[in-house]
Amino acid sequence: MHAYDTNDLKRLFGLSAAAVRALARGGHLNPVRRAGRLHYSFQDLIVLRTASALRAANIPAQRINKTLEKLRAALPPGETLKKLSLTALGDRIAIREGKMLWESESGQYALALDIDDGPADLHEIRPAAVVDAENSADDFYAQAFDLEESNPLAARAAYEASLRSDAQHVEARINLGRLLHLAGLLKDAEIIYRAAIRPEPLIAFNLGVLLEDLNRPAEAIAAYRDALALDPQLADAHFNLARLYEEASDSKASLRHLLAYRRMMDRDGS
Repeated sequence: MHAYDTNDLKRLFGLSAAAVRALARGGHLNPVRRAGRLHYSFQDLIVLRTASALRAANIPAQRINKTLEKLRAALPPGETLKKLSLTALGDRIAIREGKMLWESESGQYALALDIDDGPADLHEIRPAAVVDAENSADDFYAQAFDLEESNPLAARAAYEASLRSDAQHVEARINLGRLLHLAGLLKDAEIIYRAAIRPEPLIAFNLGVLLEDLNRPAEAIAAYRDALALDPQLADAHFNLARLYEEASDSKASLRHLLAYRRMMDRDGS
């Protein structure tokens, strides 16, 4: 397993030594001292990458710490934050750990589920009717996008209408797959992604994330590699590949993709 020192952290994430020490004091990092120097694991890098992205989004350091604390507290004993990533909830930033979604501002868990059938005291959420069957694929897409936050089930129906009107509407396919994924309908999301007529880097990337949640790491690696073949500038694909190869005990491949990620961060001035 490769260990990373403070110079690696600075180049990868642009975090100051003081910021790293604060995260370590909060219990979010577990560095090991070797020959008088602190070294960090890939697990530490996942946390630092998330903290760096939230910091870049102007989330206060105190709230970042509180959110990470809540995430750790919600995990079963012995579990680690293996797979942190960021997503958007309207105009807010959220942290995603597997199927858990946390609002970074409030530190609260955001439940991304639709209720279909259940006990009588639960309200059944039904999609609003998609208006005007003569709408174009772009019209349906715009309607769906506006509905995402207030009524994700209706948004899904509108995205489906968009794809029925134009099966090659890439944005509708990406967003529909994402909503299905967040709703826990992983197999349905996989069908949507794999039905894409033309190869698209973001569809391949999202499929990789989905396959990870389906516990199919070899297929996820293939999907991330497909995404990079279509768009070599997808830094997150390199980072996710580095993590998957690290989990597969292939340190050489992990380091190769992490160095590629670092080169992109250096180039972009991150």
